[in-house]
Amino acid sequence: MKSYGQYCAIARGLDIVGDRWTLLVVRELLTGPRRYGDLQEGLAGIATNLLADRLRHLEQNGVVDRDSRGVYSLTKWGQGLVDPIYALARWAGPLMAEPAGDDQFRSAWLVPVVAGIFGGVVPSRPDTTIEIRTGDSPMTIVSTGGRVQVQPGPSDGSDLVISGPPEGVIGLLAGALDKAAASERGVSVHGDIRHLARLRGTRRRRATP
Repeated sequence: MKSYGQYCAIARGLDIVGDRWTLLVVRELLTGPRRYGDLQEGLAGIATNLLADRLRHLEQNGVVDRDSRGVYSLTKWGQGLVDPIYALARWAGPLMAEPAGDDQFRSAWLVPVVAGIFGGVVPSRPDTTIEIRTGDSPMTIVSTGGRVQVQPGPSDGSDLVISGPPEGVIGLLAGALDKAAASERGVSVHGDIRHLARLRGTRRRRATP
């Protein structure tokens, strides 16, 4: 892959992760190790030789590691891409207002979206569990100790359950849609919607590692 040839941290970073599909490979590894086939499934549309090339490039540059079983994971240095990727998700939030249309969507892609909406730690944020049913499988948003995280699978006991098409669900999570507008887009809400409003609550956040 051709270098920008600039002694600049941004240029040098882009030398490693700036090519098409590269950051999406990293996105797939944010939630844990993956086999090659898992990565292919999560990156529908990428040619197998291109995926192999991107993984090899990331391995050679110390971003990704592969164990003896052929399982890929982010190195400690590679995990440092978490915050930049989540920051990119926050920046791109307005773009999610456009309907999904023919674009693919997977439930796991809620992780950077939720991190963009509810990033950081807010001590006053209540402990809450919200089950999200959209995409290929349910996901659960869990707020504990002021931090919001996303876990795969349904919840045993949710305070709120939101289901429907991804653009409506994401719009509701972000506060771009109220309950009535989300309902018009096919979103159903079971439980007290105020649980979601309380999570958004204040915008004052204390940054944490």
